[in-house]
Amino acid sequence: MLTVKDVSKNYGDFSALENVSLEFHQGIYGLLAPNGAGKTTLIKMLVTLISPSKGEIIYNGMNIIDLDEEYRDRLGYLPQQFGFYKNDTPKKYLLYLAALKGIPKKQAIERIDELLEKVALSDVANKKLKKFSGGMIQRVGIAQALLNDPHVLILDEPTAGLDPKERARFRQLLTELAHDRLVIISTHIVSDIESIANEIIMIKNKQLLYKETVEAICNTLEGDVYETSFNYENLEAFRRQHVLLSEKQEQGRMIVRFVHKGEPKEEWTKVMPHLEDVFLYEYRDELLAESE
Repeated sequence: MLTVKDVSKNYGDFSALENVSLEFHQGIYGLLAPNGAGKTTLIKMLVTLISPSKGEIIYNGMNIIDLDEEYRDRLGYLPQQFGFYKNDTPKKYLLYLAALKGIPKKQAIERIDELLEKVALSDVANKKLKKFSGGMIQRVGIAQALLNDPHVLILDEPTAGLDPKERARFRQLLTELAHDRLVIISTHIVSDIESIANEIIMIKNKQLLYKETVEAICNTLEGDVYETSFNYENLEAFRRQHVLLSEKQEQGRMIVRFVHKGEPKEEWTKVMPHLEDVFLYEYRDELLAESE
């Protein structure tokens, strides 16, 4: 079990995270928040790249800082960006990392062949990385995070650059891996985790907002999400009055999905809320600031 106990992180007078407490068990956890919300700070503390300013992170009853290499030996980590030698092949690169991790060469070769098969790179195992697409590089990154068969697997924005088919393969792989380990995925892409996460963690204003199942989080907007349609000319006025979740044009009319708390109008249709609805609603101010 991995426990985050009343953790805060400050950089001088700037607070990046405040009084966050969490418990992680076996399974998949989605850490969902827009950029700048503090999720990368939490990830960096979980992998011991930085230390909490307050509180502690405990793995199986011991502080991860005190565990040091013993904890890192059980940890697999994929950062948003990872370094590699462009003239290396996936096999050579992974053999190099395996040596740094102290994995015997014979065992490493067997493990690397298995991992390259898992991430669908077996046919390019000896091709130079400089010829790889962004999605292929990301799959190499996933393979390196799994080299030591970790008990705790932490992935920071792992599907960046992956196409829809690769994303689907990745979700299937994570589901298989989570049978006997803890997997934490940090992302701002709802579809990456909605169908596979046991629980979703949302951070807002540097504090914990939710740690619940997808169903429980969606229920926070139950009865408040509607769809309706009207002429395009009325869209701007409607935007000013409601929190819009989506909008599309169809046969000359606008169909909008939105949040309304209070008595609805007769022409509105109540719909079941999705996780993306909650994400867009809770982070509406942050997402608006990103777009400006």
